[in-house]
Amino acid sequence: MSKTDIRAIRSDEAHKLAPLIAENAQALKRGAPRRPDDYYAERILADKTAEVIGAFQEDQLIGFAVFFDLPELITGLRIGQLEDIYVHPDFQKQGIGRKMVETLVAEGQSRGWLHLRWLVPGKNVPAVTLYEKLAEPDHRKSYVIPIDRIAGD
Repeated sequence: MSKTDIRAIRSDEAHKLAPLIAENAQALKRGAPRRPDDYYAERILADKTAEVIGAFQEDQLIGFAVFFDLPELITGLRIGQLEDIYVHPDFQKQGIGRKMVETLVAEGQSRGWLHLRWLVPGKNVPAVTLYEKLAEPDHRKSYVIPIDRIAGD
């Protein structure tokens, strides 16, 4: 097994990220595979609010995690929010997702985060199983207000 390095994905590596974004979308939506979109990956890597780390073996990107550094209004501290995490199926069940989460925890310690939180699709049983090993359930519930629904009213 090759050594896995976790580090920020550089903007010139968007072409490596694009196929994984497409695979992740298909895995979550169970639809036809999306075509890798380098432009979209470039936009994510250039976003001023999102940060992206990747799991690399040699020069191959095999997984990614998108996260945010946010204010926590009650305490006045900051928190990390893990938006999405994905590991290519050929590399799953090797501890790579756990290693990316551990990297974010270490990053959070260096930034003084109160905690790292993430929202997980409840139907994604493998992901939920990993998260339950690493974290405790939050007391919050998540709700979504579709913006297009409000815009039409």
